[in-house]
Amino acid sequence: QVHMAESGGGLVQAGGSLRLSCAASGLTFSRYCLGWFRQAPGKEREFVAAISRGDSNTYYGDSAKGRFTISRDDAKNTMYLQMNSLKPEDAAVYYCAADLTSRLSTWSREYDYWGQGTQVTVSS
Repeated sequence: QVHMAESGGGLVQAGGSLRLSCAASGLTFSRYCLGWFRQAPGKEREFVAAISRGDSNTYYGDSAKGRFTISRDDAKNTMYLQMNSLKPEDAAVYYCAADLTSRLSTWSREYDYWGQGTQVTVSS
């Protein structure tokens, strides 16, 4: 059974940093494209970042470019999202996800497995 679990969320002041982690089990982690999405109250789920399997190419949504860094450690079955220069508009529940069939995907519908999410709150 596949299980994905996010951690590292919390309350941070604007301009601060957080590092999210996503630990996975029950799947061959290295075979999956991995992504981070977020959803704020009353808004649709938004693509944040993705990292490909194999060569670890990365792709970022506009809101994350220049501030966030996605990475993966296949030996630990763990993915990370380093978030710097956080803004109040970054506040949301952040989800990690795994996609077996795509090399690098920004579409949530293509992801096969999801974590339960971790809350990020940014105070102004």
